[in-house]
Amino acid sequence: MTHPYFTGAGHPRVLAHRGLIPETVEDSPLWENTAGSFAAAHAIGVEYIETDCRLSADGDVVLIHDETLERLCGDPRPVSAVRTAELAEIFSEHGGLLTVADALDAFPDIRFNIDVKTLAAAEPIGPLVAEHAHRVLVTSFSDATRRVAVASAMRAGAAIRPATSGGRSTVLVLRALSGMHLSPGRALRDIDAVQVPERHSGVRVVTPGFVRAAHRYGVEVHVWTINEPHDMRRLWEAGVDGIVTDRADLALKTV
Repeated sequence: MTHPYFTGAGHPRVLAHRGLIPETVEDSPLWENTAGSFAAAHAIGVEYIETDCRLSADGDVVLIHDETLERLCGDPRPVSAVRTAELAEIFSEHGGLLTVADALDAFPDIRFNIDVKTLAAAEPIGPLVAEHAHRVLVTSFSDATRRVAVASAMRAGAAIRPATSGGRSTVLVLRALSGMHLSPGRALRDIDAVQVPERHSGVRVVTPGFVRAAHRYGVEVHVWTINEPHDMRRLWEAGVDGIVTDRADLALKTV
Protein backbone atom coordinates (compact mmCIF):
# COMPACT_ATOMS: atom_id res chain seq x y z
CA MET A 1 0.00 0.00 0.00
CA THR A 2 1.32 3.45 -0.93
CA HIS A 3 2.13 5.63 2.07
CA PRO A 4 0.05 8.85 2.33
CA TYR A 5 3.33 10.77 2.06
CA PHE A 6 3.24 10.01 -1.67
CA THR A 7 -0.49 10.12 -2.42
CA GLY A 8 -2.02 13.17 -4.04
CA ALA A 9 1.37 14.66 -4.95
CA GLY A 10 3.07 15.10 -8.29
CA HIS A 11 5.16 12.34 -9.85
CA PRO A 12 8.03 12.31 -10.51
CA ARG A 13 8.90 13.91 -7.18
CA VAL A 14 10.97 17.07 -6.82
CA LEU A 15 12.59 17.29 -3.38
CA ALA A 16 14.06 20.72 -2.69
CA HIS A 17 17.47 20.04 -1.14
CA ARG A 18 17.55 22.02 2.13
CA GLY A 19 15.02 24.41 0.62
CA LEU A 20 15.86 26.79 -2.21
CA ILE A 21 18.39 29.60 -2.46
CA PRO A 22 17.39 31.53 -5.62
CA GLU A 23 20.30 32.11 -7.97
CA THR A 24 18.84 35.47 -8.93
CA VAL A 25 20.06 36.87 -5.60
CA GLU A 26 23.78 37.46 -6.04
CA ASP A 27 25.85 36.81 -2.92
CA SER A 28 22.65 35.87 -1.12
CA PRO A 29 22.86 35.97 2.68
CA LEU A 30 20.27 33.19 2.74
CA TRP A 31 21.42 29.90 4.22
CA GLU A 32 20.18 26.38 3.54
CA ASN A 33 17.71 24.71 5.92
CA THR A 34 16.25 28.03 7.04
CA ALA A 35 12.79 29.54 7.14
CA GLY A 36 13.84 31.74 4.23
CA SER A 37 15.06 28.90 2.03
CA PHE A 38 11.93 26.87 2.80
CA ALA A 39 9.69 29.85 2.03
CA ALA A 40 11.48 30.31 -1.31
CA ALA A 41 10.86 26.65 -2.17
CA HIS A 42 7.23 26.84 -1.09
CA ALA A 43 6.68 29.99 -3.14
CA ILE A 44 7.54 28.24 -6.42
CA GLY A 45 5.20 25.31 -5.72
CA VAL A 46 7.52 22.71 -4.21
CA GLU A 47 5.64 19.88 -2.49
CA TYR A 48 8.65 18.15 -0.89
CA ILE A 49 11.55 19.61 1.08
CA GLU A 50 14.57 17.53 2.07
CA THR A 51 16.21 18.68 5.31
CA ASP A 52 18.52 17.51 8.12
CA CYS A 53 18.32 17.56 11.88
CA ARG A 54 20.61 17.54 14.91
CA LEU A 55 20.32 18.40 18.59
CA SER A 56 21.31 21.76 20.01
CA ALA A 57 22.93 22.04 23.43
CA ASP A 58 19.40 22.50 24.85
CA GLY A 59 18.19 19.26 23.30
CA ASP A 60 16.07 20.97 20.64
CA VAL A 61 15.88 19.23 17.27
CA VAL A 62 17.19 21.91 14.91
CA LEU A 63 17.44 21.82 11.14
CA ILE A 64 21.17 21.95 10.43
CA HIS A 65 23.13 19.64 8.16
CA ASP A 66 26.74 19.91 9.34
CA GLU A 67 28.20 18.66 12.60
CA THR A 68 29.80 22.07 13.20
CA LEU A 69 29.12 25.68 12.20
CA GLU A 70 32.45 25.94 10.37
CA ARG A 71 31.17 25.86 6.80
CA LEU A 72 28.30 28.25 7.41
CA CYS A 73 30.03 30.95 9.44
CA GLY A 74 33.59 29.91 10.31
CA ASP A 75 32.63 28.86 13.85
CA PRO A 76 34.31 25.52 14.69
CA ARG A 77 31.94 24.63 17.50
CA PRO A 78 29.73 21.57 17.09
CA VAL A 79 26.02 22.32 16.84
CA SER A 80 25.47 20.13 19.89
CA ALA A 81 27.54 22.55 21.99
CA VAL A 82 25.57 25.68 21.06
CA ARG A 83 22.34 26.68 22.78
CA THR A 84 19.24 27.15 20.66
CA ALA A 85 18.95 30.88 21.40
CA GLU A 86 22.50 31.47 20.21
CA LEU A 87 21.90 29.41 17.07
CA ALA A 88 18.81 31.52 16.41
CA GLU A 89 20.87 34.67 16.75
CA ILE A 90 23.55 33.33 14.37
CA PHE A 91 20.89 32.41 11.80
CA SER A 92 18.82 35.57 12.25
CA GLU A 93 20.32 37.44 9.30
CA HIS A 94 20.51 34.37 7.07
CA GLY A 95 16.93 33.17 6.78
CA GLY A 96 16.09 32.17 10.33
CA LEU A 97 16.74 29.03 12.37
CA LEU A 98 14.07 26.34 12.31
CA THR A 99 13.43 23.48 14.67
CA VAL A 100 11.52 20.46 13.39
CA ALA A 101 8.46 21.69 15.26
CA ASP A 102 8.82 25.18 13.74
CA ALA A 103 9.03 23.81 10.21
CA LEU A 104 6.01 21.54 10.56
CA ASP A 105 3.94 24.37 12.00
CA ALA A 106 5.08 27.06 9.56
CA PHE A 107 4.70 24.98 6.39
CA PRO A 108 1.59 22.81 6.86
CA ASP A 109 1.31 22.06 3.12
CA ILE A 110 4.88 20.81 2.71
CA ARG A 111 5.88 17.15 2.90
CA PHE A 112 9.18 16.88 4.72
CA ASN A 113 12.01 14.43 4.12
CA ILE A 114 14.02 14.61 7.36
CA ASP A 115 17.51 13.12 7.53
CA VAL A 116 18.32 12.34 11.18
CA LYS A 117 22.03 13.01 11.38
CA THR A 118 22.73 11.61 14.84
CA LEU A 119 21.38 8.86 17.06
CA ALA A 120 20.96 11.49 19.78
CA ALA A 121 18.26 13.20 17.67
CA ALA A 122 16.37 10.01 16.84
CA GLU A 123 14.37 9.62 20.05
CA PRO A 124 13.46 13.32 20.45
CA ILE A 125 12.20 13.67 16.89
CA GLY A 126 9.51 11.04 17.38
CA PRO A 127 6.99 13.12 19.37
CA LEU A 128 7.57 16.10 17.05
CA VAL A 129 6.56 14.24 13.90
CA ALA A 130 3.95 11.91 15.39
CA GLU A 131 0.89 13.95 14.43
CA HIS A 132 2.40 14.77 11.04
CA ALA A 133 3.36 11.19 10.12
CA HIS A 134 1.27 11.34 6.93
CA ARG A 135 3.58 14.06 5.52
CA VAL A 136 6.95 13.15 6.99
CA LEU A 137 9.57 10.75 5.69
CA VAL A 138 12.25 9.88 8.24
CA THR A 139 15.62 8.75 6.96
CA SER A 140 19.23 8.38 8.03
CA PHE A 141 22.42 6.90 6.65
CA SER A 142 22.14 4.60 9.68
CA ASP A 143 19.27 2.13 9.53
CA ALA A 144 19.49 1.76 13.32
CA THR A 145 19.00 5.51 13.80
CA ARG A 146 16.09 5.51 11.36
CA ARG A 147 14.39 2.68 13.22
CA VAL A 148 14.76 4.44 16.57
CA ALA A 149 13.16 7.60 15.15
CA VAL A 150 10.23 5.70 13.63
CA ALA A 151 9.66 3.68 16.81
CA SER A 152 9.74 6.90 18.85
CA ALA A 153 7.04 8.44 16.65
CA MET A 154 4.84 5.38 17.08
CA ARG A 155 5.26 5.41 20.87
CA ALA A 156 4.30 9.09 20.81
CA GLY A 157 0.93 8.19 19.32
CA ALA A 158 1.37 8.50 15.56
CA ALA A 159 -1.76 7.23 13.84
CA ILE A 160 0.39 5.70 11.11
CA ARG A 161 4.07 4.98 10.71
CA PRO A 162 6.00 7.88 9.17
CA ALA A 163 7.28 7.10 5.71
CA THR A 164 10.89 5.94 5.75
CA SER A 165 13.85 5.59 3.43
CA GLY A 166 16.41 2.83 3.81
CA GLY A 167 19.88 3.58 5.13
CA ARG A 168 23.28 2.42 3.87
CA SER A 169 22.85 -1.24 4.79
CA THR A 170 19.44 -1.45 3.09
CA VAL A 171 20.82 0.18 -0.06
CA LEU A 172 23.85 -2.13 -0.13
CA VAL A 173 21.64 -5.21 0.12
CA LEU A 174 19.30 -3.95 -2.60
CA ARG A 175 22.17 -3.05 -4.92
CA ALA A 176 23.98 -6.36 -4.40
CA LEU A 177 20.95 -8.62 -4.74
CA SER A 178 19.47 -6.73 -7.68
CA GLY A 179 22.82 -7.08 -9.46
CA MET A 180 22.58 -10.86 -9.01
CA HIS A 181 18.88 -10.89 -10.02
CA LEU A 182 17.95 -12.03 -6.51
CA SER A 183 15.04 -10.78 -4.43
CA PRO A 184 15.84 -8.23 -1.69
CA GLY A 185 12.85 -9.61 0.22
CA ARG A 186 12.87 -8.74 3.91
CA ALA A 187 15.48 -5.98 3.45
CA LEU A 188 12.72 -3.72 2.11
CA ARG A 189 10.14 -4.43 4.79
CA ASP A 190 8.61 -1.14 6.05
CA ILE A 191 10.71 0.79 3.51
CA ASP A 192 8.92 3.32 1.31
CA ALA A 193 11.87 4.72 -0.64
CA VAL A 194 15.59 4.43 -1.21
CA GLN A 195 17.50 7.68 -1.65
CA VAL A 196 20.86 7.26 -3.29
CA PRO A 197 23.56 8.93 -5.38
CA GLU A 198 23.64 7.81 -9.00
CA ARG A 199 27.19 6.57 -8.42
CA HIS A 200 29.31 5.98 -5.34
CA SER A 201 33.08 5.48 -5.32
CA GLY A 202 33.03 4.89 -9.07
CA VAL A 203 30.30 2.23 -8.83
CA ARG A 204 26.93 2.84 -10.44
CA VAL A 205 24.23 2.53 -7.80
CA VAL A 206 21.19 3.33 -9.94
CA THR A 207 20.91 0.58 -12.52
CA PRO A 208 17.84 -0.69 -14.37
CA GLY A 209 17.90 -3.78 -12.16
CA PHE A 210 18.10 -1.65 -9.00
CA VAL A 211 15.07 0.39 -10.06
CA ARG A 212 13.09 -2.71 -11.07
CA ALA A 213 13.85 -4.49 -7.81
CA ALA A 214 12.75 -1.50 -5.72
CA HIS A 215 9.56 -1.04 -7.73
CA ARG A 216 8.72 -4.70 -7.46
CA TYR A 217 8.29 -4.13 -3.71
CA GLY A 218 6.51 -0.81 -4.03
CA VAL A 219 9.63 1.18 -3.04
CA GLU A 220 10.37 4.51 -4.73
CA VAL A 221 13.85 5.45 -5.96
CA HIS A 222 15.06 9.00 -5.34
CA VAL A 223 18.48 10.18 -6.54
CA TRP A 224 20.61 12.98 -5.09
CA THR A 225 21.85 15.63 -5.72
CA ILE A 226 20.82 16.32 -9.34
CA ASN A 227 21.01 19.91 -10.59
CA GLU A 228 21.23 19.69 -14.38
CA PRO A 229 17.96 19.44 -16.35
CA HIS A 230 19.38 16.91 -18.83
CA ASP A 231 20.32 14.61 -15.94
CA MET A 232 16.86 15.04 -14.42
CA ARG A 233 15.22 14.03 -17.68
CA ARG A 234 17.57 11.08 -18.17
CA LEU A 235 16.88 9.71 -14.70
CA TRP A 236 13.13 10.17 -14.95
CA GLU A 237 13.15 8.40 -18.32
CA ALA A 238 15.04 5.57 -16.62
CA GLY A 239 12.17 5.13 -14.15
CA VAL A 240 13.49 7.03 -11.14
CA ASP A 241 10.64 8.37 -9.02
CA GLY A 242 12.22 11.53 -7.71
CA ILE A 243 15.29 13.69 -7.46
CA VAL A 244 16.76 15.70 -4.63
CA THR A 245 18.00 18.97 -6.09
CA ASP A 246 19.41 22.38 -5.24
CA ARG A 247 17.58 23.68 -8.32
CA ALA A 248 13.97 22.90 -7.57
CA ASP A 249 13.07 25.87 -9.75
CA LEU A 250 14.62 24.18 -12.79
CA ALA A 251 13.29 20.74 -11.83
CA LEU A 252 9.68 21.91 -11.68
CA LYS A 253 10.05 23.29 -15.20
CA THR A 254 11.63 20.04 -16.37
CA VAL A 255 9.05 17.59 -14.99
